[in-house]
Amino acid sequence: MGIFRSDDVAVGDRVVVRRRLPDTPGHLSDVIGHVVSVSPLVVRPQSVGGFVSEAAPLEIPEELITVVKKLSPRRIRNSDIRAVETATARAFPGIEHTWTTDGQWLMRAGDGITERSNSAAPLGPSAGFGAVPMEEITAFYRRHGLPVTILIPERIGSPAEKLVAAGGWELGPEIIVMARSLTPTELPGSEYTFRIDEQPDADWLALYHFRGRPLPVEALRLLQDQIDGEMGFGRLLAPSGETVAITRGTLTSSGDERLWLGYSAVEVAAEHRRRGLGTLLGAAMLSWGASRGATDAYLQVIASNAAGRALYAKLGFVEHHRHRYAQLRA
Repeated sequence: MGIFRSDDVAVGDRVVVRRRLPDTPGHLSDVIGHVVSVSPLVVRPQSVGGFVSEAAPLEIPEELITVVKKLSPRRIRNSDIRAVETATARAFPGIEHTWTTDGQWLMRAGDGITERSNSAAPLGPSAGFGAVPMEEITAFYRRHGLPVTILIPERIGSPAEKLVAAGGWELGPEIIVMARSLTPTELPGSEYTFRIDEQPDADWLALYHFRGRPLPVEALRLLQDQIDGEMGFGRLLAPSGETVAITRGTLTSSGDERLWLGYSAVEVAAEHRRRGLGTLLGAAMLSWGASRGATDAYLQVIASNAAGRALYAKLGFVEHHRHRYAQLRA
């Protein structure tokens, strides 16, 4: 079984199916297209450059399927995946960022807590075609006293996916990267006030958790460090002046003339939940990003977080791609 699993798919969904080839043991082939039938799985392959195809539907026997993954309605190029991951890396600089000798993997060391600050990422244009430079990556993380961790985005991380499938690694949860384009918008009136600061204060920091847990002091310090771009710490203030919701926004380039708003660290105080504040906060942050020149926005959400995904869909985000982190067993 591959490292990317799908939510339940339905007729009409656009999917990628990775299957074993019965006549060539050990070989895999991908089929991208629209679901015609779920049981048995029948896919009509999409045409090159479009969504509709005149190709005959293809039935794929269940025993040959290794991965079925739902794709976004629009086509995503490998360069688009690389662009979002590059913008993310620039938003979390950590302690050291160093490219491998071949210039294909970016090795990142930071707080020792969050994987996006402490993993090697295949961000070079040819990283998806060559072997993972494990000797160099291992030496980098040993030097920093950190576990050897790699980021595996779908498609551009194929060599790493095969490496991990061979054994000896611990896989983290599947993470959905969602994205949307941005245009300047006016926010509706509200009794809550949106404010954005260059640095967080004690009230902001008191609300922030990473996957349900408070971050250590050093990790919080790195979160506030200057980035390769612009950073803002947003909040919603109740009429009383109380901070009731927070988020962190980053503006970083992907190197292809696009400026991305990275939307992260979303928290709503427990006693103020289920009042629509998450949606209001998100809309305000997106408006701020557009006002600063951002053309697109992205965020990350664990695939199992149905409530978070529903909130972000409300804000206009759609699935862009998925990734996972893998840590080498000691």
